[in-house]
Amino acid sequence: MELFSIQGNSQQLDGGAMFGNAPKALWSRWIKPDAENRIPLACRCLLVKDLDGRNVLFETGIGAFFEPALRERYGVVEPQHVLLDSLVAVGLSHEDIDVVVLSHLHFDHAGGLLAAWEQGQPPRLLFPRARFVVGAEHWRRALKPHPRDRASFIPELQPLLQASGRLELVEGEYSQTLGNAVRFSFSDGHTPGLMLAEVAGVVFCADLIPGRFWVHLPITMGYDRFPEKLIDEKQVFLDDKLAREVQLFFTHDHDCALARVIRDERGRFGTADELRELRGVQPFMTEAAA
Repeated sequence: MELFSIQGNSQQLDGGAMFGNAPKALWSRWIKPDAENRIPLACRCLLVKDLDGRNVLFETGIGAFFEPALRERYGVVEPQHVLLDSLVAVGLSHEDIDVVVLSHLHFDHAGGLLAAWEQGQPPRLLFPRARFVVGAEHWRRALKPHPRDRASFIPELQPLLQASGRLELVEGEYSQTLGNAVRFSFSDGHTPGLMLAEVAGVVFCADLIPGRFWVHLPITMGYDRFPEKLIDEKQVFLDDKLAREVQLFFTHDHDCALARVIRDERGRFGTADELRELRGVQPFMTEAAA
């Protein structure tokens, strides 16, 4: 088994939106904004090769499905489908992926499931052999989104996933598709039913903790549905990962893919042993994490 960090299309979004009620004087020390107050964000995916003989991709990033005007509005940097190029760089194509695990179906996490935008062409689902693993509660949210986050979903995506015949909705800790190899937990603070996957001593933090700087408990995003709930969930999550020595994988941190969670003498969470990328890394499983 080998772990890879896989780059998808990157974004530039408003720093104030990404750091919620944190003042700019604080967050601009962590990530410097540009002249339009935007900060760089990754849409990073985790690839596990040979997980019980299968290639498993955790998320697909934002992709290139937006038409040009919307691509500019949402700060998507590259016009091409970067995820596909990144898979080729590690010797795979989207056709070689056996399972795609989606923490949730917001467009910056699931848009990479779709082919790049072409004038006059309808959205088309990639990954023709893959099973798609999604949390059941979040699936229900995606089918009937609240006006607060309706724009975060791709209306055409859910019907395409359903029509594929390869969709599994997960209710508990394990999926039928992946068995005991991947353990799931759930969070509601960012969006109802956010599904957090833990594999080989690494947990995909998704939008519960988008990057290193959101490890700090009070720091939330303006995009989070229930910020106070998210902070409570983050406390429990980080306590558990610290106790079991599970490492954190970040999807949106532009400069860090993986880190170990630590706590200082004042009880504040932070990170250490930060890695910018993973390239064929062996599993990190410790006895505590098992």
